[in-house]
Amino acid sequence: MANIITRTAEGVVDWFNARAPGFMPVYRKHMSEYYAPKNFNIWYIFGVLSIVVLVNQILTGIFLTMHFKPSAAEAFASVEYIMRDVEWGWLIRYMHSTGASLFFIVVYIHMFRGLMYGSYQKPRELVWILGMLIYLVLMAEAFLGYVLPWGQMSFWGAKVIISLFGAVPVIGNGLTEWIMGDYLPGDATLNRFFALHVIALPLVLLLLVVLHIFALHEVGSNNPDGVEIKKGPKGNRWSPTAPADGVPFHPYYTVKDGFYVGGFLIFAAFIVFFAPAMGGWFLEHDNFSEANRLVTPEHIKPVWYYTPYYAMLRVVPNKLGGVLVMFGAIAILFLVPWLDRAKVKSYRYRGVLSKVLLGLFAICFVWLGKIGAGPGTDPVETIIGRFLTAFYFLFFLTMPIWTRIDKTKPVPDRVTTHD
Repeated sequence: MANIITRTAEGVVDWFNARAPGFMPVYRKHMSEYYAPKNFNIWYIFGVLSIVVLVNQILTGIFLTMHFKPSAAEAFASVEYIMRDVEWGWLIRYMHSTGASLFFIVVYIHMFRGLMYGSYQKPRELVWILGMLIYLVLMAEAFLGYVLPWGQMSFWGAKVIISLFGAVPVIGNGLTEWIMGDYLPGDATLNRFFALHVIALPLVLLLLVVLHIFALHEVGSNNPDGVEIKKGPKGNRWSPTAPADGVPFHPYYTVKDGFYVGGFLIFAAFIVFFAPAMGGWFLEHDNFSEANRLVTPEHIKPVWYYTPYYAMLRVVPNKLGGVLVMFGAIAILFLVPWLDRAKVKSYRYRGVLSKVLLGLFAICFVWLGKIGAGPGTDPVETIIGRFLTAFYFLFFLTMPIWTRIDKTKPVPDRVTTHD
């Protein structure tokens, strides 16, 4: 029986290859003959987890669009209909809303790993740039989706964020009205946000993800030691020309990643079934009330993954200055490959200065997120926010100096750990 199944499978593969011969070379290049470093650790699973969450968002989003109505009069009621009357609708909605937050969790960890192990350094600058474009599009996609349920925080959050474009000199007011399609968020806003959220940005996001992976596989993956395995000795049990310190991505890392994906899905399931709102962090309490343009929420704030940048916006007294600081905080991330002048990639072989500053940067970002999630009325918190914002920018602006003067350890010729 096993031989029959094997022969049948081989026959199907041969039939497919005869009619689409270009697919198998692509599969081999990116899976079975793509040699990844043997010393990947747990930090390297978050790229795969982000793909898992992306698939979840696309699939659950398709089902939600079947029942959602993008109009100011019906949007909130349609979400309630999905939650209460559509069979398993509540589960699909919570999988989508929880997936949005989990997406940013894995992306932030993935980005931090890139900073920690120097995954943006030569020859991977383009990989980093494409990753940052994914991050930028993801932020836009999440904002558009956040507006669609048309709850109180959706409406007022949209009004506040879109009104930021009013700070642009000369064309600001016209630009704000053009984005909203009206003087206040309404039907026109919902329709265009729905179209962008469901069709335009997902296509851009998928394209960037494919380009990100292809660019990575052209230059090869970085590793915790920051050693280029392509430049090391050749020859292993799979191929005499393959890197000696590499293993085929499939089946070795696909099996290993599958284990972590299973654990991640269990963790996600606990959130979906027991704490989908996560105490107001994943789904704000105000958003369970329908949008009312005559009633302003007590505290208007974005979802947690925007709050670090929102804190920077809020602590700057000038509106235009705050907008420039907020967008500048994102734009400066694109320059990291050229700001870092360190002689070694991985923080394993960097000095105490680099490690301390990176740790302080992580604390700074989380602290800014906490400030941005608060009411913003505490003057002491505002002063702290200004200090943290200054540190955020100084971390990058002074990076050419402290990465160059920091002491480094000798980097091994080959990878040293085989986790």
